Amino acid sequence: MNTQAACSIEGQIGFLGAGSIVEAMLSGILKKGLLSSDRIYVTNRSNSERLEHLAGTYGVNTTHDKFEVISASDILILAMKPKDSGEALKELRGAVHEGQLVISVIAGVSTTLIGEWLGVNCPIIRTMPNTSSAVGLSATGIAANHSVTEEQLQLATHLFEAIGTVYSVTEEELDIVTGLSGSGPAYVYYLVEAMMGAGATAGLDREMARQLTLQTVLGAAHMLMDTREDPAILRKKVTSPGGTTQAGMEVLESYRFQEAVTSAILRASERSREMGAEYR
Repeated sequence: MNTQAACSIEGQIGFLGAGSIVEAMLSGILKKGLLSSDRIYVTNRSNSERLEHLAGTYGVNTTHDKFEVISASDILILAMKPKDSGEALKELRGAVHEGQLVISVIAGVSTTLIGEWLGVNCPIIRTMPNTSSAVGLSATGIAANHSVTEEQLQLATHLFEAIGTVYSVTEEELDIVTGLSGSGPAYVYYLVEAMMGAGATAGLDREMARQLTLQTVLGAAHMLMDTREDPAILRKKVTSPGGTTQAGMEVLESYRFQEAVTSAILRASERSREMGAEYR
């Protein structure tokens, strides 16, 4: 990994948390040369093996001392689990100062609540990437509190562009983003799981069913992106009256497929709002 590339982000970054999103961000940041590994700090509560992996793979600084990370960093990325966030951030009262930019990837926790827990009036940006960040294809929603400058918002956008595409939304809309694109990969995996299983049940070799399913999903996504046509139009183009696709679509409609997907997204969005209330 080349960490000698010209760096386009000033200062140092500290990650409070060391999970999969953090690793995806480390990989993207370093591959794109946004800053060098010696200016990145990572901490978690107690998983030494995880920190050793990140240090060995990416050359970043690791420690279990979160206060060391905070004092060394200009930008703090909050990446702990939602259920641990309240206790963890309250422990940081007095450590974070107004000059630091705080960026959260914690689902369901508002910028207002983060500020209350930290006990400081600092710029806070809330984001919602998804697991496709691991392959550089995340759809990330981003929202800022009133203390964030345009320059800081651009900096955060630049960081998350290292793992995919970034969309600026209001904080109220971020719960919807969580239900749609944050949880969205799981819905697609569920569909793929069903398609693969059906192919195998019908007599295909399971690996062949997998390859056909993945190529079909990939091709459909590219058709939507490249043609920019409405999905309903593309669907109608491949649904000939009395044909095989119509027969399949009639079964999906009998199971109220679209209603189920809509309900899943709305429920996940609602759960994001509930989580914020629970952690208060």
